[in-house]
Amino acid sequence: MHRIKAVFVVALAALSLFGWVPEARAAGTLKDAAGNTATIVDHRVKVVLNNGVARTEVTQVFENESTAPLDAVYEFPVPPDAALSQMTIVLADRTLSGQVVAEEEAESIYANEKASGGQVGLATKDGHQNFRFSIANIPAKSQATMSFVYYEPLAIDGSVGRYLYGLEDGGTAPQSWSGNDHTGKLTFELELKSALPITAVKMPGLSPTVTQLGSGHYQVKLEAAPGTLSQDLVLEYHFPSDLPRRLDVVTHRPPQGGLGTFLMVLTPGVDLPALTQGSDWVYILDVSGSMQSKLATLRDSVELALHQLKPDDRFRVITFDDAVTDLTGGFLPASPGNISATAAKVQALVDGGGTNLFTAIQSGLSGLHADRVTSTILITDAETNTGVINPPAFDALLRSTDVRVYGMLLGNNANWPLMEVISDASGGFYSAVSNEDDIAGQVQRALDKATHQALHDVKLTVTGASVSDTTEFRPSKVYQGQQLLVFGRYATSENVTLSLGAKASGKPWTMKQQVHLPDVEPDNAELERLWALDMIHAIEMQHLLGFIPFDQAKDRIVKLGVEYQLVTDYTSMIVVDDATSEKYGLEQTNKSKTAAEGGGYPGGSTSGGGYGNDSKFGGAMDMGQLGLSALLALALGALALLRRKESEAA
Repeated sequence: MHRIKAVFVVALAALSLFGWVPEARAAGTLKDAAGNTATIVDHRVKVVLNNGVARTEVTQVFENESTAPLDAVYEFPVPPDAALSQMTIVLADRTLSGQVVAEEEAESIYANEKASGGQVGLATKDGHQNFRFSIANIPAKSQATMSFVYYEPLAIDGSVGRYLYGLEDGGTAPQSWSGNDHTGKLTFELELKSALPITAVKMPGLSPTVTQLGSGHYQVKLEAAPGTLSQDLVLEYHFPSDLPRRLDVVTHRPPQGGLGTFLMVLTPGVDLPALTQGSDWVYILDVSGSMQSKLATLRDSVELALHQLKPDDRFRVITFDDAVTDLTGGFLPASPGNISATAAKVQALVDGGGTNLFTAIQSGLSGLHADRVTSTILITDAETNTGVINPPAFDALLRSTDVRVYGMLLGNNANWPLMEVISDASGGFYSAVSNEDDIAGQVQRALDKATHQALHDVKLTVTGASVSDTTEFRPSKVYQGQQLLVFGRYATSENVTLSLGAKASGKPWTMKQQVHLPDVEPDNAELERLWALDMIHAIEMQHLLGFIPFDQAKDRIVKLGVEYQLVTDYTSMIVVDDATSEKYGLEQTNKSKTAAEGGGYPGGSTSGGGYGNDSKFGGAMDMGQLGLSALLALALGALALLRRKESEAA
């Protein structure tokens, strides 16, 4: 009898190498039209990582050494599913604070104030690539201090939690930095709180000061002077490997009433057995021109994966740029000789032309043997520019085959929206990985997923009359070491029943739990912004799939962005003083939301906000990796890509 073919695509979207490369762009100085520069002389990062949500506060001090006022622009890689919530600018004795408004209104105010010599700031989102922060009219021979705050859910994979402070760009966007990426001082401080026990805390490649303050409570400090801003900072925190399955809920409902917000997290546990039969492995390697600074990471990752194959496995290696080449001439037995010979060929690869990703995937998914489990490993930055580039075409291709996609995005400026299309269309998943990560550990965790059984047809049902606006998702898979999460709203205090059903090895797998949704829960106010961000992703997806027109999608996104103070493709944060805010009739919504979150304005305390009662929440979570939550998370960048292509066609 034929076994059902299960195909996994492990995608390592590699970006820049360790250290600086000429094409890569990093945090640094930017020249204005006259050639003057505003240099970053101090760079401070404060992070509170509290049971599944990270609050990151970044403070940059720009120095204008010229004899005339100038403008500065700072770009920061956008973490997937991050919510930019606050921004302040201090110029001498003046403090400017941020308020999110519609994109057109923010740009108009910024242009007017800049032209009249006023001091003003602007924060915008550039597709799936960057947050862009602009400061106009920094006075001559003076400094400007810019601070911003963003929240993001965290990932746990194979009992390893991970926080990334991204600084590498990867060179896929137009180069505009002057090349001076050093500061007078770089300071990184992180406070880690976990209700689950932690066995180790480390930053790969670095030697921070780690202090344990209590059970599950750590402080991490790293300081460099001068500090380079071209290398990512990665923190890993390890949990025991034998944690049982669990279902946890965290809530927020303001004292003044209104809708409450909840977040549910499923941790599958360690009850998914390994697959013991031999497998076929297909490696699809991107050797296009955009991979020039990334090939070393690609080569080392593939060689490492090849040497972990079992004797009864087979493998095939395909390379692509404009065209596709079968490096191995079909499948080879995973003998030591074949592995060594192929690894040598992989180490000799050089970069070529364009990126025809669609044809490469088509080729890699052809000729698969129906009686063998096949894992297809795609290594690319997903910056496709040749052949078919339309995301819906990738979606249709992968939905037409029996494929499971595992995406492992290495770097900050890879096309993660497209990779989410590829992975989610197949019922798979992806992970974001930095070049500063423990690459061997990441590859091993990827192989563990491809070689272990998964939970199939996962469906969560919430019974409760007042529950609404839950994160929708289709029956999906949960892979070894991952977590599943769902946001929702509720109107009244009540007990609800969570019913989770799935299949494991064809057998039913169920879990039920009663949860009380409180009448008042002042903590965890940032859940409102994260829920709104997930709803924005849902709206973008509905438009991408043709369910709602662009104008309607934009109007709904602007409404959510302004109400919950989120920077999106259609909303921006204008940063002005109180007098200018009153001049333009701007509301101070962001100040009240910031106060509710307990974090204070940037530059103040970062120890508050988020999950103050650790017993309420049971572990780190992985947002944007599973089910329709993952599908929705692609939409913002994918739609931006379509809009850009439509504009070019026009």
